Amino acid sequence: MEKISVLIADDHAVLRAGLRMLINMQPDMEVVAEAADGQEAVLKAHETNPNVALMDISMPASGGIKAIERIRQECPDTRILVLTMHDDIGYLRSALSAGSSGYVLKKSADSELISAIQAVHRGNLFVDLASTSNTVQDVVINKATSDQARQGDPKNILSQREWEVLELVAQGYTNQQVADRLCLSVKTIETYRARVAQKLELRSRADLVRYAIEIGLLSPGKVPTDNKPT
Repeated sequence: MEKISVLIADDHAVLRAGLRMLINMQPDMEVVAEAADGQEAVLKAHETNPNVALMDISMPASGGIKAIERIRQECPDTRILVLTMHDDIGYLRSALSAGSSGYVLKKSADSELISAIQAVHRGNLFVDLASTSNTVQDVVINKATSDQARQGDPKNILSQREWEVLELVAQGYTNQQVADRLCLSVKTIETYRARVAQKLELRSRADLVRYAIEIGLLSPGKVPTDNKPT
């Protein structure tokens, strides 16, 4: 059985040790890296490409929110689960807006954390707040349905990075060339291409080029003729 790989990012070493012990006790999970601040969290995410990044919000060196944004942009396969002391709707909004898939309070970590890791790894949204008000429910619903609510404009369907990949691939650049231009790995570009294809229901590069022409991203006179494999 392949285990869920987890990155722990928190500036308290004692807490990290406790979390590592709890997670490694689970038969389907393992801690693959730890970080003490936001910058290190991004670096470790690049190095290990974990399934789940368990992140505190209040950390030095860029902070948790900025780190969440960078990890979601640069490591698209990694799901973010926030583990925090802040039982506040404002922090929840910020975390979800940055790209987090879950929000768990430290005071309830023993009972909720394992379920939360499993949930976000499956692609679900997991929110644990002491308040169960309509405001919290509205925030969660808006997060879960935002992509469905904004239909029509491809810029609202794709993320900024996915849009950049679509544009470069449509212009004829190979995966390696796109990776070099965006300072990302080839594997990450392949993941973005797969997401673009899934969201836009495109099966081949030819379909992608035709789509780019239809939305005005690429003019017919600039259709690439290079048929090198990508």
